[in-house]
Amino acid sequence: MKPNPTRSALILIDMENGFVSPQGGHCIRNALATVPACVRAVETARSKGIPVFFVKRIYRADGSDVELTRYAAWKAGGRACTPASQGPNSAQAPEGLRPQPGDYTIIKPRWSAFFQTELDLILRRLDVRTVLLAGTTTPNCVRTTCYDAIALEYNTIILTDCCSSQTEEIQRVNLEDMGRAGAVLMDSAAFEAFSPETAADLSAAIREEMLASAAVPEPFSPGPGDTGWTDWW
Repeated sequence: MKPNPTRSALILIDMENGFVSPQGGHCIRNALATVPACVRAVETARSKGIPVFFVKRIYRADGSDVELTRYAAWKAGGRACTPASQGPNSAQAPEGLRPQPGDYTIIKPRWSAFFQTELDLILRRLDVRTVLLAGTTTPNCVRTTCYDAIALEYNTIILTDCCSSQTEEIQRVNLEDMGRAGAVLMDSAAFEAFSPETAADLSAAIREEMLASAAVPEPFSPGPGDTGWTDWW
């Protein structure tokens, strides 16, 4: 394992044939065009010692773990991304987006890469403070992963040319929403200059401010007969 001075990780979501290939049952119209940028980001991450997480969705052949809102489309689309599947409707990744020794693979059961997976546990073990998100689709899996990452106190960056939606308008408004929620928007070219100073550690800055403050976490009045802190809520 290389040193990771940026304390970051690249999380690539659902770049599988079933979502990327025009013949895939869950084809995202603009996903195929992002493959070169995603490959560029993966290569950049590896060169910088940034761990790469390939997050995949693999559906059981009987459909027992397919999202209830996707089940009908999954059947109609040829039951995409089943275990050991091959070809344009499979869980196989495009060339250049396949794990190499030192990479991580996460199988997720729902939209977010964090939901009921070991992703958060491994990131914390690796002392990761910043996550860079890429993959498809922007309004579903990338966006839910973004909001979970922010909720879990990760500094969150979206690689804008490495994620995709069915239309340019959907892509635009979802990127803007994630930006308003606090995510940093960056493209793969800017990522090549990524350094430990690029992403501010917001949680660490808040902690330092708290340590320097005399404020207490809850209202408290210790005197006899005074209102107790629980009565202040």
